[in-house]
Amino acid sequence: MKKIAIVTDAWHPQVNGVVTVFEQIVLQLKAQNFDVLVVHPGLFRHKMPLPLYPEITLALFPGKHLRRLLHEYNPDAIHIATEATLGLSARRYCITQKIPFTTSYHTHLQLYLGVYISTFVTPIITAWLRWFHAAATRTLVSTPSLKAALEAEGFQHVEFWPFGVDLERFRKISTPTHLPHLQKPVFTYFSRLAEEKNPQAFFDLDLPGTKLIIGDGPMRRELEAKYGDVAYFAGYKRGEELVQWLSLSDVMIFPSKTDTFGLVVVEALACGIPVAAYDVMGPRDIITNGGDGYLSSDLHSAALKCLEVSSDACRRKAESYSWKHSAEVFAQKQAFVDRG
Repeated sequence: MKKIAIVTDAWHPQVNGVVTVFEQIVLQLKAQNFDVLVVHPGLFRHKMPLPLYPEITLALFPGKHLRRLLHEYNPDAIHIATEATLGLSARRYCITQKIPFTTSYHTHLQLYLGVYISTFVTPIITAWLRWFHAAATRTLVSTPSLKAALEAEGFQHVEFWPFGVDLERFRKISTPTHLPHLQKPVFTYFSRLAEEKNPQAFFDLDLPGTKLIIGDGPMRRELEAKYGDVAYFAGYKRGEELVQWLSLSDVMIFPSKTDTFGLVVVEALACGIPVAAYDVMGPRDIITNGGDGYLSSDLHSAALKCLEVSSDACRRKAESYSWKHSAEVFAQKQAFVDRG
């Protein structure tokens, strides 16, 4: 049985796309007869919240303990999922021990920091990320658009790694129970309430029916105080309860311009919900314009057009995404050590 170590600064109890991806990949790898060790901040004594993003906890000075964990586990392959403290320590360990490793690129840190700090940092962060991933045997990315964008920035050995969706969990429930009656049509924002997700663009839209917000984040208090009388804030949901709330929706509006993929887009499609989004990286790699959603610089028009989209077409699109296949590709692209 081959052993894979996945080093990630993002793990439970965090709620984000990276956690969702690797939670599913670990389950599928184990089902495919791999042994998997996830090295995450919860395994370390000293931690601190990430500035500007306090939901993420970073391991402090993890080098010694990380080296011990990897040495004792003796993996056949090491994958570094994130570029924070654990990722940096694992990168250093692999280089000093002359162990090949792979990385994955999930977050446009330069765009996030451009939102929170200044666009002045963009070339600096891009150069740092290029340096970080340059040492990897290959860097895995979730869309062809992201692959092309990174290669244009000088990243090397970038390879496509498709994501999936849990089709058993995410499916339309015809009669959601114990939920409020919302005036139709229901337009839903399903994401973190934070600046980089651009929620203000959703609230600025003049739409009929009800605006439903599924999610939480640092902007919730401000937005709920401002829009609580014209929008319904459901808060963070997960599991069957999340699917119940999604099933109330007629259209999902995804206003983010910084996501490299957007797992919530595929989850909405799996529930038969068309998606209105900007024509940017992530949505343009998922949505067929006019088929299962609309892409436009005019979100208002796109949202209204989505009311005519077939729910069955949305579900069919989601069915083309498989976590089983995603894990198979992930395993194929690992840099396994040749033990002779």
